[in-house]
Amino acid sequence: MLRQMLANLQEVVLGTKLAVLFPAIPLAVVADFYNFGRPWIFALSLLGLAPLAERVSFLTEQIAYFTGPTVGGLLNATCGNATELIIALFALHQNKIHVVKYSLLGSILSNLLLVLGTSLLCGGLANIRKEQRYDRKQADVNSLLLLLGLLCHLLPLMLKYAGGIGNSTALYTLQLSRASSIIMLIAYITYIFFQLKTHRELFDSQEEEEEEEEETAVIGFWSAFAWLVGMTIIIAVLSEYVVGTIEAASDSWGISVSFISIILLPIVGNAAEHAGSIIFAFKNKLDISLGVALGSATQISMFVVPLSVIVAWIMGIRMDLDFSLLETGCLAFSIIVTAFTLQDGTSHYMKGVVLFLCYLVIGACFFVDSIPLNETTGNLGVKKSSGALTA
Repeated sequence: MLRQMLANLQEVVLGTKLAVLFPAIPLAVVADFYNFGRPWIFALSLLGLAPLAERVSFLTEQIAYFTGPTVGGLLNATCGNATELIIALFALHQNKIHVVKYSLLGSILSNLLLVLGTSLLCGGLANIRKEQRYDRKQADVNSLLLLLGLLCHLLPLMLKYAGGIGNSTALYTLQLSRASSIIMLIAYITYIFFQLKTHRELFDSQEEEEEEEEETAVIGFWSAFAWLVGMTIIIAVLSEYVVGTIEAASDSWGISVSFISIILLPIVGNAAEHAGSIIFAFKNKLDISLGVALGSATQISMFVVPLSVIVAWIMGIRMDLDFSLLETGCLAFSIIVTAFTLQDGTSHYMKGVVLFLCYLVIGACFFVDSIPLNETTGNLGVKKSSGALTA
């Protein structure tokens, strides 16, 4: 028993190059317990989330070996972005809707421009003598879903500007957002059924390439499940620290909350996922790289975002899909330029350069953005309503 526990410990904790960041977890807890500087708590918690997010993905894959492809696919669909979802839930609990919207927007932008861009860039340079190819069908499906999600973000914004500023317009925007969120969740559930059942062959090439990398489970089912539960709890603790100290870190560092949430949070929190996508691109396995980047962006856009709106509704919190003009414009541009980039089924490093530079420009935009929250986010002010179904 002891030998098995030590073996599991080695596989789970030491089985990643990000293990060097695990000491940040107890340091964050100690810093919070002894009331150290809140920016330090934020930084340590953010660093601690990086290896935890990667290990959750690893443990989900291990469980999938025992549950079969269907259940495994559902696990990946729900746990693939567990960190973002948990941070969003804690931000909702603390009435920080701007943090919810910024962090989820940042995850989408990061996957579409940074992850995909660096993957295409590195893959193109590593295979510079030949043109890289990938299956367009999977990319087309993800692009369609992202465009549907974009429509659901654009309509509340357009309704707000068409109706003018007022309580009635805010109410209609909120109601439209809630209805759109339900539709987005239905679309995502349909996508899961499409991926796992009716059109599984579209995703078979990606799964076959993944099986070449790792064919058997390295830890048992119950061990993986126990580790998954434990790490999810730790992620919840660190997420609460991150949400509770993000404004203090912003004030201390002189950086806007929007830049921290949209740029820093996704980069650090998804570092392992980003690295994995780049490695697959180096190996000329672009289908997997696209599956990581587009799949994660689709999951955030069509699952985590609408789920956050529904949860806020249940909690009696006014959260809508209006991400304000600047944020929605960045989202629209990112989705459109990504769809254009992937339309021909081939890739070279220049495509990666363009996507990466787009991300740098957007990052610079939010870095210089110093307008107060109540001016940039329109009706993002958070007020609890008297009931879950009232605005």
